[in-house]
Amino acid sequence: MSLIACALLVAAPGLLVLWLWGRPLVDGRWRTPGWFLATAGLCVVAAAGTWFVGAFSGSSLDPEESCHAAGTTYDSAYRSTHREEPSRLFPLHNRCNATYDLVPAWVNPTLVLLLLLTTTCLVAAVWLIADRRAKARRA
Repeated sequence: MSLIACALLVAAPGLLVLWLWGRPLVDGRWRTPGWFLATAGLCVVAAAGTWFVGAFSGSSLDPEESCHAAGTTYDSAYRSTHREEPSRLFPLHNRCNATYDLVPAWVNPTLVLLLLLTTTCLVAAVWLIADRRAKARRA
């Protein structure tokens, strides 16, 4: 029951944000710097959530316990050889052994795509602001 309540607590504000964000797409008012800045903000929030999922992947904070819960073997020799890997900010890895990673495979590509989309939206917003200023100077 608590899973359903948590899902509703996340889904209701998420749907509201998506509706407020998507409405200018339908109306044709998306070509404004504010829309691109809002999209960049949404991408940053989504990237932070994705990073959080990847950084805290596993069933517990103990990697050995998480590996056993995932049904794979924990290789302490591999972990000691690659001890810096789980503490890096990017790319995210938390490997049990040489072949199994607790971080889902979609996390790192999603982070890259969201950060590229953020950068693209910020560049578009700056370009639109500069274009409006240039048009104002000409007028």
